Amino acid sequence: MLETSISGLFLVPLTERHAPALYELVQQNRRHLTAHGDYKDLVAAPLESFSTELAEPANRNLRFGISLQMQLVGRIDLIPVDPPRYGLGYWLAQTATGKGYATAALKALLEFASIELQASDIFAGVTHGNLRSAAVLERAGFVPVETFETYTRFHRALV
Repeated sequence: MLETSISGLFLVPLTERHAPALYELVQQNRRHLTAHGDYKDLVAAPLESFSTELAEPANRNLRFGISLQMQLVGRIDLIPVDPPRYGLGYWLAQTATGKGYATAALKALLEFASIELQASDIFAGVTHGNLRSAAVLERAGFVPVETFETYTRFHRALV
């Protein structure tokens, strides 16, 4: 479990036992998660696919639930693209947005990546129009480095 700067907000390594709660959170946030055209595959996925993904060995993606007062409110992952370079993905439930949770979770994950994984670079993509997500990355020191048809790639050097 990783602590954040916000009391009661932690990053919890996701396991297969989290699949039902994660699935339910996604279903409750279908409209929110697909508002910018992304996460359509996630909201269409059956519970079994959540269980299967989270049962895979943790040496692939480092998967964390964003937990507030022991309740899942989102997810944040590090994807080992070419270690020490990693990709980043995250989302929050609609009721958890605008409170600094994503920024705090991201900063805790960056510290973990830097110290524990000795990561050198983190990359993330933000769908065009998702200004709040871009702002989270910018608050954490990411800068836009490339624009594609549907998204902008951001980068943060850790060394």
